Amino acid sequence: MNNLFKYSVIGLVTMLLVLTSCGNSKADTEEAKQKNPEVGEMHKEGEVKEAMLTETQFRNLNMKIDTVAPRVMKQYVEANGQLEVPPQNEATITTVVGANVVSIEVIEGDKVSKGQTVAYLSHPNIIQKQTDFLNSYSNSQFLKKEFERQKNLYDAGVGSGSNFQKAEAEYRASQSLAKGLEAQLEQLNIGASGVRNGTIYQRVALRSPIEGFVQKVAVKTGQYVEPQTDLFEIVDTHHVHADLMVFEKDVYKVKVGQQVSFNVQSIPGKELTAKIYSVGKTFEQNPKAIHVHAEIENKEGQLIPGMYVEGRIEIQKSETVAVPESAISSNEGKKYIFKAEREGNDWSFKPVEISTGPNDGDWVAIDFVDSVGPYTTFAYNNAYYLMAQMKKGDAGHSH
Repeated sequence: MNNLFKYSVIGLVTMLLVLTSCGNSKADTEEAKQKNPEVGEMHKEGEVKEAMLTETQFRNLNMKIDTVAPRVMKQYVEANGQLEVPPQNEATITTVVGANVVSIEVIEGDKVSKGQTVAYLSHPNIIQKQTDFLNSYSNSQFLKKEFERQKNLYDAGVGSGSNFQKAEAEYRASQSLAKGLEAQLEQLNIGASGVRNGTIYQRVALRSPIEGFVQKVAVKTGQYVEPQTDLFEIVDTHHVHADLMVFEKDVYKVKVGQQVSFNVQSIPGKELTAKIYSVGKTFEQNPKAIHVHAEIENKEGQLIPGMYVEGRIEIQKSETVAVPESAISSNEGKKYIFKAEREGNDWSFKPVEISTGPNDGDWVAIDFVDSVGPYTTFAYNNAYYLMAQMKKGDAGHSH
């Protein structure tokens, strides 16, 4: 009985020592967590903790470190299209009579002024029109004299009224015929005064109706061209503008006065700007979109109608915290930027979870999941490299 009691006391003491030891161990762990909050996170399996860079690595990677600050961010509607000119700044040159091209005075790309000759035409029809006019004019002059003679006789009471009326009718008809033929000569750019003086022009000039550049030459020397055939195209590129297509879902966001940024292949690396001056009121059906016209503000280089345009219409401005895209990396569906701290001669980079907002070029609006201090510095580049380094380091220390 005494031995049994002795063994029971020894067992009870042992249990108390074990419980005390366990309690002390838990207390030590909680105390460590209070001194270093990361102690409780270090052993979570698969969690990324930090990446370390030496000073040499830091310099070789050209790391950029800075605090985050509010930045004006713009929101855009993407809109593509092409360069166009208003209808009044495009011209097609034709001929009103069938004729042969005897001379071409311009080539594609030449600058021409209003009224400048672009080609000369010749054909017997052109000569015939001049002789018809000359005959009609001469006959009209003769009938004018007869009309005046009959009028004087009629006014003096010695002439017949019917003879006077007949002379007047014949004179008025010949006068109208002569004026009609004179108008035809003017369409051919032939001076009627020269023909009246007996000059018959062997060739006529085709002239540009506007100032601009020769966009197309559709004839060859010696070619016979039919009336109303398109021979030359002239474009005044001074009024070239961006014609953008905005899809139905974005139409309500777009209005006159908004700024547009766009690029064209003829000026690589250069961003052009424009301002919307007209928003279409009817939809194109394929695709369902409206035309938006924007006047280019910084015209330069070769801006040719028909060039493809990739544009962005600025619809809103707001001030928010933002970082470059190169500062953001992803892991397991979450996004992070990296807090940067100097540790002796090395640099420590720890991930800080964020949510992202809209982009403005290479910048992205962000919100921190947990608050950070105003003077906290972050890595502004190489985020994917830092994430890869941490994953590699975490894998090396897993057991």
